[in-house]
Amino acid sequence: MIRADDMAHCRAVIRTGSLSFHTASKLLPASVRDPALALYAFCRLADDEVDEGDHKARAVLTLRDRLDDVYAGRPRNAPEDRAFAAIIEEFEMPRALPEALLEGLAWDASERRYDDLSGVRDYSARVAAAVGAMMCVLMRVRDADALARACDLGVAMQLTNIARDVGEDARAGRLYLPLEWIADAGLTPEQFMAQGQATPQTQRIVKRLLAEARRLYIRSEAGISALPLTARSGIFAARYVYAGIGTQVKRNGHDSITRRAHTSRMQKLGWVMQAGLRAAGTVVMPQSPVIYAAPLPEVRFLVEAAASGRSGASQGRTGALLDVLSELDGRRETSHLAAE
Repeated sequence: MIRADDMAHCRAVIRTGSLSFHTASKLLPASVRDPALALYAFCRLADDEVDEGDHKARAVLTLRDRLDDVYAGRPRNAPEDRAFAAIIEEFEMPRALPEALLEGLAWDASERRYDDLSGVRDYSARVAAAVGAMMCVLMRVRDADALARACDLGVAMQLTNIARDVGEDARAGRLYLPLEWIADAGLTPEQFMAQGQATPQTQRIVKRLLAEARRLYIRSEAGISALPLTARSGIFAARYVYAGIGTQVKRNGHDSITRRAHTSRMQKLGWVMQAGLRAAGTVVMPQSPVIYAAPLPEVRFLVEAAASGRSGASQGRTGALLDVLSELDGRRETSHLAAE
């Protein structure tokens, strides 16, 4: 399905760029592991180009064109693009899922901020839960309840990332925390981002975000028993490894401004072993009724897209995505005129 040289490149990208996922992926069966690594390589490429580039709007618009080319069956001559095109064809990947990721990256490029927790979950749905839904597609899982729990896991992971990177993001001019939480702490966004050290107010905000992540980690577990048996240990491993980052933030006193949480190789190994034991237990445990909980409102569109199974270039972009891409197009034109 995926060319051997393209697959080797994707493995190398994840080995160096996303050690947590690379660790968890080792527990997935080969039929899922290789497509998953290729999927993450494309998503990682997209995220890095927008996050690290000097021309964020241009990077998003280039990614839009690359995604168009992939769904038109003429991927660009790059390993990530060719591998992703092979995945789309083999698994009938609904276009709405990678386009949700594109929309989240466009929000990054436009430096969007979020008024409340729902807004942060909206963002997390696009940059993380969309990947969880795509992982389900790779496992041939289209059940709406299982997809909802996979999206819970994706949102929980992104909230953990946000909690860990508060200081790093602030120094780069980025702010993902709910603005109303910052206001409740008696701070303006500018005051919050100018802080050189953690305060009781900022520590409470980080603690609150991790509490929401923990709620979603627990809720996500009900969906893992709906996945293929051979894939469960890998998904449990991802859940434990990322939740472990949040635990380390807690051990650091919820100080994400002067400290960045890290986990050791031995910790990851312990979580992998725990995941294997937990997955084995799902063979005999009854299905939890939590699996039937309604999806978060912010991820419902992902669940519906993945469950429908519709794919292909004919799927149109949503009005919201068109609006944000149009905004970035306008910014690019303005910058060109200014340069002239």
